[in-house]
Amino acid sequence: MEARLDRIEKLLAMMLIENMKSANQAAKVKKLSAAGFTNAEIADLLDTKSSVIAVRLSEARKRKNRGA
Repeated sequence: MEARLDRIEKLLAMMLIENMKSANQAAKVKKLSAAGFTNAEIADLLDTKSSVIAVRLSEARKRKNRGA
């Protein structure tokens, strides 16, 4: 059952990414993070490193705190 839920979760994430294909990586990272995915999971889905995801999320928080 757990494996099936993981598969459904990944499929939904891939659909979200597909719908956002014109969006930049930072926007995709924010959406996936808001959906509850970990940095490692997001990195896997976007074919990058989790450290890159951590930087994108940090930048987004800084922009939000500055009111941008």
